[in-house]
Amino acid sequence: MLTKRIIPCLDVKDGRVVKGVKFQGLRDAGSPVELAKAYEEQGADELVLLDVSATPEGRNTALKTVEMVRSVLSIPLTVGGGIRTAQDAQNLLEAGADKVGINTAAVKDPELIGVIARRFGRQCTVLAVDAKRVGAKKWQVVVLSGKNDTGLDVIDWIKSACERGAGEILLTCWDRDGTREGYDLELIQAAAAAVNVPIIASGGVDNPQHLLEGVKVGADAVLAASIFHYGEYSVGEVKRFLKSEGVEVRL
Repeated sequence: MLTKRIIPCLDVKDGRVVKGVKFQGLRDAGSPVELAKAYEEQGADELVLLDVSATPEGRNTALKTVEMVRSVLSIPLTVGGGIRTAQDAQNLLEAGADKVGINTAAVKDPELIGVIARRFGRQCTVLAVDAKRVGAKKWQVVVLSGKNDTGLDVIDWIKSACERGAGEILLTCWDRDGTREGYDLELIQAAAAAVNVPIIASGGVDNPQHLLEGVKVGADAVLAASIFHYGEYSVGEVKRFLKSEGVEVRL
C-alpha cells in the first residue's frame, strides 16, 4: 500500500507566510524559511509554497523566497503562483522547486500543461484547482483568488488536464478554505474517481480527523496550513493519529 503524504502549505505574500479565509483577510503566520525548516523536522513528506499575490498582481513568483526555502529543505517542494510560461516554470525549478503548480495560466491556455509536462516531465506538472460548489455534486473552477468564475466544470477540467499531461492535482475546496469546516469530501471523492493521478486535498482543515476523512474518500495526500502554522498540531502528531487509524504514513 502506498503511504499517504502529509503536506503543510505556505501561502506567501511579500516574503511572509499568510493565512486568510477564502483567500481574503490575510494575516501574518511567520517566516517561510523558519516554517519550512520546522515542518521538515516534524516529518512533513513534502511542502507546497504558493505565492498568493503573484497572479493577482500580474508578476512572477518571488524566486528569492523559493531559493531561501530550498536552502533549508531536503524534501520535495511544489511551488505555484504567477506561472504563465514554460520559462517561468524553468526559473522556479532552477531556484529549487521540484514541481510547479499552474492554475490561472492553465485555464487561459490549456496547452501550457502539455508544454510543461513534455519539457520537464509529468512528475513536475501539478494542476492547482480552486473548486467552488455550484450545486449538488457540481463544482466550478474559480481563478484569481476566487474572484473570477471560469464556467469550467471541475471534474471535466481535471480530466482534460490529465490527458494533456498533468501528473498531480492540487484540489482546493474554495468554499472551505480557511473556514476550518473540513474538506468538501464529495469533491475529493468525485475527483479521485475521475482521474488516475494523485489528488492532494486542500481547504478547510481544523483537526487530524479532517485529514483522515480526506484520505478515506480517496486523497493520496492531505494538505493543511492553519493547524500547523499556529502550533495546534505538529506534523508528527497528525501522522501518529493517522497511523493509529490504520493509514499508512512514513513516520
